Amino acid sequence: MSIFSEFRQFIARGNVVDLAVGVIIGASFGKIVTSLVEQVVMPPVGLILGQVDFSELKIVLKPADAAAKTAEVAIAYGAFFNTVIQFLIVAAAVFLMVKAINAMRRSEAEHPAEPAAPTPQETLLTEIRDLLKAK
Repeated sequence: MSIFSEFRQFIARGNVVDLAVGVIIGASFGKIVTSLVEQVVMPPVGLILGQVDFSELKIVLKPADAAAKTAEVAIAYGAFFNTVIQFLIVAAAVFLMVKAINAMRRSEAEHPAEPAAPTPQETLLTEIRDLLKAK
């Protein structure tokens, strides 16, 4: 068996495909949450705190020097705060999703599926057995 056919079998497995779909959806969800935080949640929070752009909040340790061509050194706590809020939104969404899945599993466990109806062969064999017992 060649390495390419082994690789193709590996990729075709359901769990690898499911993982790939999960990663793609997770990345897209991350972009949505980033947009939600930066463009919807943080502007009102920044307005309340008296700042227009919350992500620009920082503590400047050393200002930029154009003559020496050195960049500014700063602690960007506003960007960190944005990231923390993004994490909390993602964590809440995952929590709600897991809670819904667990509730669905609990309801399935409380109401087990009814046993399948016997096949025609099973029905015929049961009738034959009952006839033999009657003799």
